[in-house]
Formats: sequence, C-alpha cells, structure tokens
Amino acid sequence: MPFAIESKLVIAVASSALFDLAEADRVFRTEGIDAYRRYQHEHEGDILKPGCAFPFIRRLLSLNGEREDDQPVEVVLLSRNDADTGLRVFNSIEHHRLGISRAAFTRGRSPHSYIGAFNASLFLSGDPADVARAIAQGQPAGTVIHAPFLDDPDDRELRIGFDFDGVLVDDEAQQVYDREGIDRFLASEDRQAASVLNPGPLKRLLGELAGIQRLERHRKEQDPAYEPRLRTAIITARNAPSHKRVVTTLRSWGLNVDEAFFLGGMDKRRIFEVFRPHIFFDDTLRTVENAAAQIPAVHIPFGLQNRHPGA
Repeated sequence: MPFAIESKLVIAVASSALFDLAEADRVFRTEGIDAYRRYQHEHEGDILKPGCAFPFIRRLLSLNGEREDDQPVEVVLLSRNDADTGLRVFNSIEHHRLGISRAAFTRGRSPHSYIGAFNASLFLSGDPADVARAIAQGQPAGTVIHAPFLDDPDDRELRIGFDFDGVLVDDEAQQVYDREGIDRFLASEDRQAASVLNPGPLKRLLGELAGIQRLERHRKEQDPAYEPRLRTAIITARNAPSHKRVVTTLRSWGLNVDEAFFLGGMDKRRIFEVFRPHIFFDDTLRTVENAAAQIPAVHIPFGLQNRHPGA
C-alpha cells in the first residue's frame, strides 16, 4: 500500500528556500507586483539555480524507493506566488528532477497556516517574517540563510546537524544561562541531569528522521548492497556535566543520533569542516550567519532570545 501523507515525513518548502530568487525578488521590491508578474512570465523558461535548501531537499527525496509503498518522504511547495507566476518554479522543479507534486499558492499571503494541513514537520522559507509567524503559532519552521555552497553531486549521503537548546528542546535551560551565566547554568544542569527537557520545534522532525533510518536499516537487511545514507548529529555548545541532560532527554524520547558534539563554546565551524552537514539548524542567528559561510544553515527563531532581538 502507498504511504498516506499522514504516515510520511513531510517537509514544506518555499520557493525562496529551494531556489535562488534574488533577481525576481529585486524586481518585486523595486518595481512592484505588476513588473514582477511580467518578469516571471518573460523568464518562465529560464531554469532557477539551486538555493540554500536544495541539497537537503534533493537528498531527502532520493531516500524514496521506486515502489509506491517505499516512498516515506514527501516535499510540498508552499508559495506566496499564485499558480500563474509559480509556473516558473514548477518548471525548475521538473528540470532538476525533484519529486515534488503537491503545492499551495497563496497569492501574497503567508503560506505558513497550511503547514499542519500538509502534515509537515518542517517549513523552510527565505522570508523571516513568515517563519516568525509560524513559530509564534507553534509550527516548526526555519529561515534559510542564503550563501554560496558548492554541493558535491557524487556525495550520496544526507547529513543533518542540529543545535540542541531552542531547536530540539525548548529554551528553559538557555534562559538560565542568559540570566545567570555559565557557572549557574552548569550547576543547574548538573542538578537536573535526570530531568527531561520539554520538546522544541524540531523534536518531531528528529523523530521522523529516526523512522527513515529504521527503514534504511530494513532495506540493508533485504539488500546487503544498499548503503544507508541518512546521518544525524547534535552539535551543541554544551559540555560536561550539562551533556548528561541531552542524553537523558533523547533516551526518554527513544531517540539517538549518529554523532554528538559537546563543544563547550568551541567554534562549531571546526566540526562543520569534518561532518559537512547538508543542512544545520540553530536558534542563534549569529551562529547561523557564521555557519552559512561553509554550509547550508537555517535559523530557528524560537525562545526568549529571539523574542527580544536586542538581548
């Protein structure tokens, strides 16, 4: 039986995250909607270049098998375009052979309200305002930071990196750090090492990725020549003793990751050079902007520090 959408790992992606729309966006912002519509019509046959989320989306879709009952991943396009101006995006999707068939076009309105309707565990967009609205309504969303990235088409793995606090869990512990400093944070986390943290915006995504990894292991059992391709990592500024609460929380969820890095404030870019994630999620904008010089990076605007940008 085919996978129903309720049983799939679904990622919703805006065209601004999937493709490089810088020139079209410039036309819209400087010349208005009518000029933008003309521009999109005139360039309808021009294929859009890959954007920040493209390597992640392409590899994620490649985890689907050829049979209908072996396609556990779905990507849905959520776009502020209307169906007419969005035709260029679908032409580019077809050109790049991305298996995306479902879409919502909202003609200027933020599409984030349809995240739940499509059962998506993540919405990726280049529009920070749309992402902020989604997060404020309890939806899982992130802003891609556009930067040059050289994708290796011969690299078949999909490597996904997560910060921990404010991404996989809420910002309860982060608030202690922000208010009281590192020493009190470490003491608090040591006392609560056996206490499970509350889920954050991307906890569900991590759980569904773990489900895909179980399917990959099953494929390996059925076909020894198959090599599992999905790898996950937590890359966090936490170190001992605060790492214990990470393990406690993941264990309570019945989840694990392939690699975990407890850096104690060390620059995460040193890990990126080796792990080379195809996407990395962090709640600290400065960290994401620094990471974007090396890898596709996504800002999750969750928690107190994102509600008060000046803090």
